[in-house]
Amino acid sequence: MKTASWILLTVAAGLTLLGSLASLGVAYFASPTADQIVPGTSVQALGADDGHPEITTALRARRGTAAGYAVGYGLLLLILILVPYRRGEVWAWWAILAGAVTVFVTYALRLPTLGTRQGLVVPAAVQLGVIAVGLILDAKRLGSGAAQG
Repeated sequence: MKTASWILLTVAAGLTLLGSLASLGVAYFASPTADQIVPGTSVQALGADDGHPEITTALRARRGTAAGYAVGYGLLLLILILVPYRRGEVWAWWAILAGAVTVFVTYALRLPTLGTRQGLVVPAAVQLGVIAVGLILDAKRLGSGAAQG
């Protein structure tokens, strides 16, 4: 089960990293007309409609910042899985869980704080679910006192 666990977690981390890189690409390299804030409204349209084209740049920069942090999270998650987690270090199990729960909670806070479901909470929930399954596959390490590192 340990092998299935780290492979599933590696796939989840890899997909997180790829999705984050795709978002970074949209922020920095895609046409502003292609970046949809809400269906039918592009980033460029928001700035142009208001007569402030700098709004377009600011929105793309904010997306780039968020995507940059997501790339960093995906890369750290991947390294954490491939090195200490595969070695059986218990702290890595907890660190992976803490990271996934944190990502989900920060996404889920959109509804009560902003009053919107906009922003794709579903991928964060799916990611948490896949990571939880991966961790459950190797939950026995928590009781074994394996390398506490």
